[in-house]
Order: sequence, then C-alpha cells, then structure tokens
Amino acid sequence: MRTIPKVLTQKIYLQLIVISLPLNAMAQTDELPYASIPNPPTEYSAGKLAARIIDGLGYRYYWATEGLRSQDLDYRPSEKGRSTLETVDHIYGLTMTILSTASHQKIERPEGWRDWSFNEKRKATLLNIQKAGLILRNVSDAELDTLNIWFAGSDKVSNLPFWNLVNGMISDSIYHVGQVVSFRRTSGNPMDPNVNVLLGKTNR
Repeated sequence: MRTIPKVLTQKIYLQLIVISLPLNAMAQTDELPYASIPNPPTEYSAGKLAARIIDGLGYRYYWATEGLRSQDLDYRPSEKGRSTLETVDHIYGLTMTILSTASHQKIERPEGWRDWSFNEKRKATLLNIQKAGLILRNVSDAELDTLNIWFAGSDKVSNLPFWNLVNGMISDSIYHVGQVVSFRRTSGNPMDPNVNVLLGKTNR
C-alpha cells in the first residue's frame, strides 16, 4: 500500500484546514473563484509556478463557461464529436485528477456526479482548480517530488510523477477549455471579448 511520510501528512492536513475556510465562506455566498486571477506570489518556486499555471486554467475556464445556454451545451462539432457539455464533463474529471494528485489521494469522483446540473459541475470544477492551486502554492520542491498521479484499479495501483500531470491533465484541461471557447462561438454565443488572459482580469 502506498504510504505518505508523516511530516507530509501533517502539512497536507494543515493545508486542507486552511483551504476549507475560504471555500466554506464561498459556498455560503455562491461566489465562484477565478473571475480574475489572484495576485502572483512575491517569489518563485516550482510549486508556485505550478499553481500559477493552475490559476491560468481557472481564469480561462471561468470565462469560457460563463453564460453558456442550453443550446451552447448541446452543440457538438460533428456527429461523433463531444458536445460542449460532454467536454465540460471531461474537464471536471481532469480537475479531479489534478486535485487528487495535489492532495496525495487516489483518483475518485463523487457518486452520481454525471447527474449534476451544468452549474453544479461548473462550480465543482472551479473549486477543484482553486483547491489544487492553493495546495501547490505552498509545497516545497522536495514535496512536489512526492506528488504522484495515483491510479487505483481493482487489482493494482500505479503511479506517475508530477511531470506527467503537467503535460497530461493540466495541459489537457487548458486544451479542452479552448474547445469550449470555439464551440460557443460556433453556437452563436462567443466568450466575453473583454477577457484578458495576459493580465488575468476582464477589461471593463
């Protein structure tokens, strides 16, 4: 069985306590994260750089999915292609893997998540991204080296290093967010043109 060093377990526990406070407050107001990108850290580290990439994903996802209509969600580019809603589902699954890896947990999705409404999936995805970003912002380089993608099957457990999360699930999420942007433009509801991904805020 895969084990985590006690010192890392204690740090993860403390991180999750800190993370739960702003998320609980957010749940009470229904305010979603990533309408803008948080201010950057004052110094560089591997974990902070990874977190900044995650924040960029969160900002892009927020605006790519803001104001989607039912006809936008139903749109699919071809008979065999994923619809916008199916793409949103896929992004949610990718962010579950990102959060699970950052939390030293095996990949598990909540039971019945496919039956959630679009708004519920959107909120859950944004919170996954936020939680992962907050964790990664506070990990040391040594801790980052312990973060593995934990695939747990019925008869075996397999791991891949954090490197594979970067070129796999994180990059894939950004790629699919771009598809949502393209799909909604085709279905007649383009993304807000005031979104500025360079500055991480919306020009008003």
